[in-house]
Amino acid sequence: MANSLRICSSSSTTTARLNLRAPSSLALSDSPGSDSGLGSISFPLKSLKFSTRQVLKPPHRTTKLVVKATEVDISLSPKVNSIKPSKTVAIADQATALVQAGVPVIRLATGEPDFDTPAPIVEAGKNAICEGYTRYTPNAGTLEIRQAICHKLKEENGILYTPDQILVSNGAKQSCVQAVMAVCSPGDEVIIPAPFYVSYPEMARMADAKPVILPTKISENFLLDPKALESKLTENSRLLILCSPCNPTGSVYPKRLLEEISQIVAKHPRLLVLTDEIYEHIIYAPATHTSFASLPGMWERTLTVNGFSKTFAMTGWRLGYLAGPKHFVSACGKIQSQFTSGASSISQKAGVAALGLGYAGGEAVSIMVKAFRERRDFLVKSFGELEGVKISEPEGAFYLFIDFSSYYGTEVEGFGKIENSESLCRYLLDKGQVALVPGDAFGDDSCIRISYAASLTNIQAAVERIKKALLPLRRAVPV
Repeated sequence: MANSLRICSSSSTTTARLNLRAPSSLALSDSPGSDSGLGSISFPLKSLKFSTRQVLKPPHRTTKLVVKATEVDISLSPKVNSIKPSKTVAIADQATALVQAGVPVIRLATGEPDFDTPAPIVEAGKNAICEGYTRYTPNAGTLEIRQAICHKLKEENGILYTPDQILVSNGAKQSCVQAVMAVCSPGDEVIIPAPFYVSYPEMARMADAKPVILPTKISENFLLDPKALESKLTENSRLLILCSPCNPTGSVYPKRLLEEISQIVAKHPRLLVLTDEIYEHIIYAPATHTSFASLPGMWERTLTVNGFSKTFAMTGWRLGYLAGPKHFVSACGKIQSQFTSGASSISQKAGVAALGLGYAGGEAVSIMVKAFRERRDFLVKSFGELEGVKISEPEGAFYLFIDFSSYYGTEVEGFGKIENSESLCRYLLDKGQVALVPGDAFGDDSCIRISYAASLTNIQAAVERIKKALLPLRRAVPV
């Protein structure tokens, strides 16, 4: 018989039984009264107590080790407890689970283009693998891709950087997190216009900073009012986060408005600006994109975040970057070096190819943008036909943020009361089998977000389902 260990678990106890065969070379007596020197022993461990006892089973004696687990401290860090999970991710996961279970859910919750990554980018990734380009790269990214990013920012955005002022990361979200953590201290305030990308407030909390939310109005296309901004700034204001084109509203900040904001920022020496420009090339004329760092006096205090996920349909490649003054970028690099280290070597080769497609992504991107615009126009027209629904027409990105608050307060037979954006989304998922994101995740409970990154066929089917599901509802607020 060989030595063996068996682990048995119940709801309250974990027991391990260790059967030890006595070697034949040891003169161990099998008689009950013999003293073999194997008595009961205990190990003074924090959460486990071990004891052994002899069991006589001819022709061999075995020793059983019983392990009993005491209560384990399962408390978590207060910082983790203060962070909310991403609602967009949660809804996307729920919708995926329903689809896998056979429920024909149409998923319009996630911001993921339905297009394939353009072929030249894919080929560059394949070649990188085949040529053995599968090793670690420098933490900040290869010199090749940082030079390509510098060229892009100069030609397309009118901003001058050197490679040591660029940090390549595993997606734009990581770039944003590291920027917030690098510049904010406990007690600092992070100014965030609402509606906002779901992760911005949580990024502030991760840095022990306080998110200060500035509401905007659908009647003003969800754009930040400079006067409202000025009224909220204090000596603790450290960072203003701007996203243009905006997730979730699709709003685009015109240059004139950004100039007004920059004049206010200039009055506050501690105030920096984090500008999230991940959707810059998904924009619909006549709207145009302006990088905040290109404005007079703003280069020194702006951290520009961008990436490849949206423009180039590269969500799974996980590639983004941060550009800014070397002092701040180096600090972000220090965090990254202890966090993930550099981005994928394969993705970086693909990123170089993406930036080589031409101005604003060339023809491959223009085809995608044309399709997004067609989908946007269809949604705006379709929902514009519903009474009591308010719409701000998106000028960029691929989201429609619609005010459905006139339906709140409605009792639905077999479902219950629709009290807010979350219950409305649950109702539409249950009755219409369409996955959307409630506006409370973005700081505006009156709206829900519809992503039109899906195919036009799916979008058309989703609209029909939503309209059908809304028919039985009695609007609580008369139009």
